[in-house]
Amino acid sequence: MQSQSLRDRQVASLEKILHLNHASPEPSAVHHDPLAANGLIPKVTPILNSDGDPIWKVLVFDNLGRDVISSVLRVNDLRGWGVTIHLNINSPRHPIPDVPVLYLVEPTAANLTLINQDLSKSLYSEAYINFLSSIPHPLMEDFAAQIAEAGTAESISQVYDQYLNFVVAEPDLFSLGLGKETYWALNSANAKDEEIDTLVERIVSGLFSVVVTMGVIPIIRCPRGGAAEMIAAKLDRKLRDHILNSKDNLFSTQGQRSSTTGGTPSSRPVLVIVDRNVDLIPMLSHSWTYQSLVHDVLKMHLNRITVETPIDEDNPAKGRTKRAYDLTSKDFFWSRNAGVPFPQVAEDIDTELTKYKDDANEITQKAGASSLEDLQTDNPNTSAQHLKAAITLLPELRERKAVLDMHMNIATALLKGIKDRQLDNFFQIEESITKQTKAMMLELLNDSSKGNQPLDKLRLFIIWFLSTEQEVSKTDMERFEVALTKAGADTTALVYVKKVREVTRMTMMTSAPTQPAQQSTGGELFKGFSSISNRLTGQLPGALGTNFENLISGVKNFLPVNKDITITKIVESLMDPTSASSSAIAKTEDYLYFDPRSANARGTMPAPSQARHQQAGGIPGALGSLGPGTQASFGQRRQGFSEAIVFTVGGGSMDEYGNLQDWAKRTSAASGTTAGAPKRRVVYGSTEIVNAEDFVVGELARLGQEDR
Repeated sequence: MQSQSLRDRQVASLEKILHLNHASPEPSAVHHDPLAANGLIPKVTPILNSDGDPIWKVLVFDNLGRDVISSVLRVNDLRGWGVTIHLNINSPRHPIPDVPVLYLVEPTAANLTLINQDLSKSLYSEAYINFLSSIPHPLMEDFAAQIAEAGTAESISQVYDQYLNFVVAEPDLFSLGLGKETYWALNSANAKDEEIDTLVERIVSGLFSVVVTMGVIPIIRCPRGGAAEMIAAKLDRKLRDHILNSKDNLFSTQGQRSSTTGGTPSSRPVLVIVDRNVDLIPMLSHSWTYQSLVHDVLKMHLNRITVETPIDEDNPAKGRTKRAYDLTSKDFFWSRNAGVPFPQVAEDIDTELTKYKDDANEITQKAGASSLEDLQTDNPNTSAQHLKAAITLLPELRERKAVLDMHMNIATALLKGIKDRQLDNFFQIEESITKQTKAMMLELLNDSSKGNQPLDKLRLFIIWFLSTEQEVSKTDMERFEVALTKAGADTTALVYVKKVREVTRMTMMTSAPTQPAQQSTGGELFKGFSSISNRLTGQLPGALGTNFENLISGVKNFLPVNKDITITKIVESLMDPTSASSSAIAKTEDYLYFDPRSANARGTMPAPSQARHQQAGGIPGALGSLGPGTQASFGQRRQGFSEAIVFTVGGGSMDEYGNLQDWAKRTSAASGTTAGAPKRRVVYGSTEIVNAEDFVVGELARLGQEDR
């Protein structure tokens, strides 16, 4: 039986909250629920009062609460669970005195003050307060004192810690929503000690919540030194203290995975925590997969993108308009193609359009109509029996058509971005980056015809600089910087990259492709787009098909090589040491080992800021090692796992997520021939999922400016 994804578990937790922390009603047989037709959950049922009527309520959240909910639910889902209106706690709100309020907020002094003000004003009938993470005792005492002073205790029905302070973007992809400055804060000499301490505590709290939601206590592995060790040690202590001291153990309650209450370490997952400096390249690379291109070109955030589309396909002169799209788990095409190379996505669009056309033709022919539109009109030639069947299928057909139209618009926008920026060229060069000589790189940087965004050249150069084995002299570097400046790039980030280069070169692992590159000489890989163009020219109004033809011309036809990046090799060496390369195992041989269930006690943990002055790896401001940690025994180092949670401190990449998922699928399929071999699963997370532009401009350049 397939285990629940992290997204499934978070949705179940949110459902319980929206049912006022009562157990959710038992799901009945699957049927079409009109309330959830435009939601993400197939069936939703509101909680009922003693009279059998739905309990309608107001949902109030802060910014993190909004992000947590919006990434997995839609307004229709909330309505189906009895939420009539949802509001931000910081926005002006009017009284709705006869309706209960459900709060989903972080436990901060500001939020507690706002909740107390709501209670004092009697904005709502009764309050159900849910904190996204465990509220500290001093804050709880202050809140209780405020409530007692205001005399509003009777208005509070519930107060719960929910352990949901993380955002799930894909079924097994999460971020802690800590913003796009985490890498800067952990590596800057200018970051204040109290900021470092607060940040580390928030990371530990977020990881604790992920572990609680998954219902399992992992084995924790991390490299020695840096923020990763500090976070691993603090999380180990937090889990250990919870198991020993909590009256209600969150890991032994009903519904959690039984394997966690005892069992061997191998039946539990491994939590791998690494610092971002282990490999910076995935934060900068130009990828060729659908989800990575959407993230890079269309700046996806919380599964939402904005795409420019023509106002009128028949008349391009009317201009263009911006449309927002949500890419969710309900989207069958996105679920199937998110991690697929872009040329294959084109072929699948073509296949799905053909399938849609065939299904539509079959329905209309059986019903005696000439088109789907005719089925909605009184046509005397239609068969009553076939008409009934056709009308039943119409909603599903329309939904499929809307999804395909959306992905056609997304693919069009991506193709335009690929062509304008020549992303196909950049990606192809990066596939064989170590083969590029200094002369070749200089020539490329000086070529004004290579793309229209200087940042792409800067990203490519940093990748080459971090990867090459060639000696780059000071004179060489000056030539590269002049070429980049001439191209319009801001080279401030290079000041910091030069300092971090030696550290990352020690931890990065280059990978030989596991299959040869698939090049196409006859343009065969883009036959999907070509046939789409031909089909659309005849099927849809306007010049969309022609636009596709124009966009495709000149775009290179190839599929990426199949290779594992550094973090995937690290995970393989920890999950499957018998299959991992000797070089990968050598890199992780001294990784620390924490088992929160073991009897070995830990000493008092110092504040994270105390370690920063040890200049970890020679990086200004970085966290150093904080103590001996726990060295793994030989048996622990060779222990295998079927499930892993991988967490990068300082920013995550869609490339890493996709590469890890590819590895898990590939190795699961390979081990499927072995009787009893478990299927591998990897959950990937970070402090924040950051695109290349934000990482270079917002963090590397800021660090470079400080080091000048």
